[in-house]
Amino acid sequence: MEHVKADILILGSGGAGLFAAHHAADQNPNLDIIVSAKGLIGKSGCTRMVQGGYNVVLHPEDSVEKHFKDTIKGGGGINNQELAWTLVNDAPKRIRELETKMGVFFDRNDDGTVHQKPFAGQSFDRTVHKGDLTGIEIISRMRDQLYAKPNVEDWDEVRAIDLLIDEDSRRIAGCLMLSLRTGEFIVVHCSAVIVGTGGAATMYKIATPSLEKAGDGMAMCYRAGTELMDMEMMQFHPTGLLAENSRLNGGVLEEGLRGAGGYLINSLGERFMKNYDSERMERSTRDRVSRAAYMEIMAGRGTPLGGVYVDVSHLGMKNVRKMFPGMVERCRDVGKDLSKEPVEISPAAHFQMGGVKVDNDCKTNIVGLFVAGEDAGGVHGANRLGGNGVCDSTVFGARAGDAAAVYVSSLETSVEVSTTQIYSIIEEVIEPFQKVDGENPFYIRNDLKNLMWENVGLVRNGKDLEHAMANLELLEERVKRVSVKGSKRYNLTWHELLNVRNLVTVAKIVTSSALMRTESRGSHFRVDFPESNDEDWLSNIYVKKNQKGEPHYRVEQTKQTHVNVQEIQGYKVVAPSK
Repeated sequence: MEHVKADILILGSGGAGLFAAHHAADQNPNLDIIVSAKGLIGKSGCTRMVQGGYNVVLHPEDSVEKHFKDTIKGGGGINNQELAWTLVNDAPKRIRELETKMGVFFDRNDDGTVHQKPFAGQSFDRTVHKGDLTGIEIISRMRDQLYAKPNVEDWDEVRAIDLLIDEDSRRIAGCLMLSLRTGEFIVVHCSAVIVGTGGAATMYKIATPSLEKAGDGMAMCYRAGTELMDMEMMQFHPTGLLAENSRLNGGVLEEGLRGAGGYLINSLGERFMKNYDSERMERSTRDRVSRAAYMEIMAGRGTPLGGVYVDVSHLGMKNVRKMFPGMVERCRDVGKDLSKEPVEISPAAHFQMGGVKVDNDCKTNIVGLFVAGEDAGGVHGANRLGGNGVCDSTVFGARAGDAAAVYVSSLETSVEVSTTQIYSIIEEVIEPFQKVDGENPFYIRNDLKNLMWENVGLVRNGKDLEHAMANLELLEERVKRVSVKGSKRYNLTWHELLNVRNLVTVAKIVTSSALMRTESRGSHFRVDFPESNDEDWLSNIYVKKNQKGEPHYRVEQTKQTHVNVQEIQGYKVVAPSK
């Protein structure tokens, strides 16, 4: 077992992790910083997969107030308004930094200004982009610029197992890591940890995120004693590509297709959004479009593959191929020509609005632990606007890096990692190697994905949620019975077990929170409570592990610190007409 010392350890190399690294290194070039990823830094994670773009106020006719109200409206009014206000105000600074310091090239208008395209749920076209593959541009440039920072060390294919806490001060003391390549454990001794590993949407049968995502950060933070919030709020992207028995199944077809005037059509050839949001039609918010598509499918108006169609062919073949080359290529991989014909799509689990409770500087209730990006909750409330995701990662990644550097630089006392704590975690993690026969984690993962899709998905009800909770308890027991064989080096079965363990932990919290919220709001829709209920539920659900190791839930009314959400029209869920 290797022991390594650092000042700051950053878990995750998406927008949050890389921005945190840049800001921490710039804040204090004398700090030793490690960036660690389960995959390859710059080649994995979900920010790299961002297609549509980045919401930011740049045009003189736009305003941060408009962006803020759009964000609150989309979030069903339960956003942490301080975090949402910070998001929209910091975004222009981060865009300038991406262009001038990182060298990111965004698409331009003929007059040289940055081009901004329409995205759903917005009152102004404010989505900055690089074609329809924006994430690759952002992450590649940010990754390249890290080479100029000698105090930042990159670790590829090293995953975090659990956070280590100083038992006397209850401060962060480090993290137990595991190298996928060698199978060896690494103890990182550090004063601050920034968690930015992403969410757990891969607990669902059809999902959009990168394959290595498994809710690791949320699960670790929960086990360490942080408070989580809004965990029932899981966003389903309306347009996940349907590709039977393929890894491409669920791959996102970007929101700009709808923003540019694309149609959503059922098997009868009807533009069904007229029955669900006749004003905004296909440009309605993700939660409403996804739910509408799901209801069309459930009503028997679905396609042969069990989805609906997205059709942009009426925009013209040349225009489609010029505007959406990445999407055309993606559809071509499954034998479809997006520029000339409708393509089958389905809602797909995409993004978790819930996460660790943080303040404006990404601080948690554990001193020295900072959380940014999808691992953090509060910014998006009950539903995230398309284009606000990478905005969130860069804005709060930067803040986490700045705050962690200031915190570490001001420390006068050191922290200690308990050997007992380390070996207790390791013993649990390697125990499956000692079992001769046991459960297969790949089968458990498959059962989890089906269970969550069928019972805790787009449309929920109390009976299904209770069924899911009972079965999640059984899955948790099955996880404990998994056996693993072979070497610890690149042992995919072992790592699948670690993934499933974290996914089941997060899934239980998602399901319990969904059962508690007896209303519909944002991405959370219950057929037994189909309307938003402000009187009881203009509130957030929080959960924290108690001293017995069990989840303790509490409900707190959402603070209206900048705007009274009841003055914003359209933030509530109303029962669909069809």
